[in-house]
Amino acid sequence: MRRYWIEKKDLFQDQVNFTGDVFHHIFDVCRQEIGSKFEVLTEDSKAYFVEVTHVSKKNATARVLEERIIPALKEPHLHLVLSLSRFPVMDAIMEKAVEMGVTSIQPFFSEFSFLRKGEKLSDNKTDRWDKIVKSATQQSGRGDLMKVHPAIPFEKISDLINRNGSGVGLFAYEGPSTLSIKEYVSKVKADHPAGIKDVWIIVGSEGGFSHREVEEFQKLGLHPVTLGPQVLRVETACMTLVSVLKYDFDLMC
Repeated sequence: MRRYWIEKKDLFQDQVNFTGDVFHHIFDVCRQEIGSKFEVLTEDSKAYFVEVTHVSKKNATARVLEERIIPALKEPHLHLVLSLSRFPVMDAIMEKAVEMGVTSIQPFFSEFSFLRKGEKLSDNKTDRWDKIVKSATQQSGRGDLMKVHPAIPFEKISDLINRNGSGVGLFAYEGPSTLSIKEYVSKVKADHPAGIKDVWIIVGSEGGFSHREVEEFQKLGLHPVTLGPQVLRVETACMTLVSVLKYDFDLMC
């Protein structure tokens, strides 16, 4: 079934109004017409099954036939903290992270990141990520928009990590590591019998992390985690970590 993301303001009682870019996408690009039936998703984690009742050159309306609640993401919530990589790589990660149920992505500048500290992401790039997130949300039927935060310097990562005991963090490292990902999960589960609310997954760019950055992570109590003897591409490392953590924390159902 086709699904489209709309703003809550476009829904009034049992009617949906389509204008602007949303109208263009649904009716000009996807060729929906009077009588077409599809779902629209909103930020309150609801899906509405609608039937188109009116289409003009610049707007359309549909009536709501059914309503359902989209289940919220289970805890622990997964957060990708990602050193800025080449933009095609970032685009791919954004899309797959939405589909895999990642709660948020926090880009940051590191010594080997594609953009250096002080450089500015263009508005065009952040707008593109917003469109990628919405498109992937529609495709996957997810009930919320994954948050993509503004990029921060490396030094600000320490402010992200939950210090109240309900969150944990790790960073992927191709150098010497004391823990495999499976050992890491077993350890944090044993250390947090009351449960974990957030997992912060830190992944470097194509150049990895410098020795100084690794030392800073370890000072924060973050564990270097290995994914095996092969050196993985950034996008592969992200999705491998998310997949393993979703499985081991029973987030697949």
